[in-house]
Amino acid sequence: MAFTESIYQLKNTSALLLVGGMGTRLRSVVSSAPKPMATLAGKSFLELLVKQLSQQGVSRLVMCTGYLADQIHAHFGEGKSWGISIEYSKELEPLGTGGAVKLAESHLGDAEFFLVMNGDSFMEVDLDQLFHVHLEKKAIITMAVRRVENASRYGAVELAGEGRITGFAEKTTAEMPGIVNAGVYVFSREVLRDIPAGPCSLERDIFPKLLGKGMYAIEQHGVFIDIGTPEDYAKAQEISEKLYQAASPTQSAS
Repeated sequence: MAFTESIYQLKNTSALLLVGGMGTRLRSVVSSAPKPMATLAGKSFLELLVKQLSQQGVSRLVMCTGYLADQIHAHFGEGKSWGISIEYSKELEPLGTGGAVKLAESHLGDAEFFLVMNGDSFMEVDLDQLFHVHLEKKAIITMAVRRVENASRYGAVELAGEGRITGFAEKTTAEMPGIVNAGVYVFSREVLRDIPAGPCSLERDIFPKLLGKGMYAIEQHGVFIDIGTPEDYAKAQEISEKLYQAASPTQSAS
């Protein structure tokens, strides 16, 4: 299958950005803003993600908001300053990652595929390649994964041949290397049938239920970080220039 087809899908689909979490672990250093609005090199972390999507050709973004949603809406508006169209799906109670995706279903129109991204982590990822694999495998979910030195705080993704996902290992206290979920996905629309309305977690409730139905992973090798803890947020500050370069590969190459 030609990459031109995956590029077409990328430019004509929506990206759901999950930005509704309360960020309790980060509250000691980011007390008055939602976690994705934490400052990074004078801008918000969320701007980094919006820039990454826009640079790779995504034109429609749905922000799945919740905690302190008005701050996000006030800052980004309809997205004109970032060259991207932004809509909002606001949860009135905490819904978790799965519930937030389900709530946003009405924003997807009749799209066969859509992107989903966590709003508190950054993965340097080739979205065209992710779509290409998804279409080639006829997958229900294609997940960007990353090999890390310490997988204990994430839990590991278990893989078989051709990148097929066969299981998920729980978080442990033992530090050991592994392949982890990087929080960037392509979903086929049929996934929505398996997500109930109301609170639920993609990672704990939905993904394990879909094993054996066509879940695939593609390993990425670029910069990866989440800002879920004060320690990792401080690390993101240290490598902010590298993160912005990774979000704009065409600019950094010029």
